[in-house]
Amino acid sequence: MKVKILITGGTIDKSYNMHNGELHFVDSHIPSMLVEGRCKVELEIDKLMLKDSLEMTDSDRLQIVSSCQQAQHSRIIITHGTDTMVQTAQLLKQQIRDKTIVLTGAMIPYVFDKSDSLFNLGSAFTAVQCLPAGVYIAMNGRVFNADNVVKNREQGCFETLL
Repeated sequence: MKVKILITGGTIDKSYNMHNGELHFVDSHIPSMLVEGRCKVELEIDKLMLKDSLEMTDSDRLQIVSSCQQAQHSRIIITHGTDTMVQTAQLLKQQIRDKTIVLTGAMIPYVFDKSDSLFNLGSAFTAVQCLPAGVYIAMNGRVFNADNVVKNREQGCFETLL
């Protein structure tokens, strides 16, 4: 089973600028994370963009949908910023029905101590291999259906709507 990874940015891929204290993008950390996690899944990686999800446009989301539709893989992981992850997941669910797609990200950048990024990415790999066709979000050790999830900003986690 081969898994496609689409990188779109988000906190998971941010780096720290020690000169001004801001978070920014340099390049994706996903390849390093896969080595650190000793991932043995056959995979292919495409970097679509490195954006904070609050800066994503409708055009960016359509690019993600198109990349999923064009992928020959039936199992896809998308790394994504958490602020608009649900919005992208819901759009994907409306457009794609024959693939297993799992979105994941992080509340704390990979480069920071105590980041949730490696755990979330590992959860996404397990989920994408085990779940039937559909669109899901893997965060906080849980897997959510795209149409039954919300980000709880106060608690810093994802929850089911019902």
